Parts: sequence; C-alpha cells; structure tokens
Amino acid sequence: MEPEPWVTAEQVAHHLGVVKDTVYRWREHRNLPAHRVGRLWKFQISKVDEWVRTGGLDTFSTENGDAS
Repeated sequence: MEPEPWVTAEQVAHHLGVVKDTVYRWREHRNLPAHRVGRLWKFQISKVDEWVRTGGLDTFSTENGDAS
C-alpha cells in the first residue's frame, strides 16, 4: 500500500470547489488538518474529506459577510 500523497492548498481548493484563500482561512480558524513543510502547508485529501464529513464546516461562521 502506497502512502497517500501530500497536496497543495490549491489542489484542496479545487477538490472542494473553493478559492485557495478559503482553504488557508479554514486551516487557521476551523482546524482544517494540514502540516507545515518549510514555508508551505500540505494536506492529505482523505483527512480533508474526513474533516468535512465530521462537521468541520458546520461551525464555520461568515467573516465580513463572506461565507466562502
């Protein structure tokens, strides 16, 4: 079994249908699972999907009227 690849915030944004800034906002304010590698944040799609399924977005409140 191969280990799951780490992906970029841009790839996560595309996977979830949001903009990259939203991914970073969720990582910072809603505990979207990520690991820092140097200056970059890396994600595993399976962990992101689990976060969504277990309600990671349920507690997301709008910031400045922007729900993205």
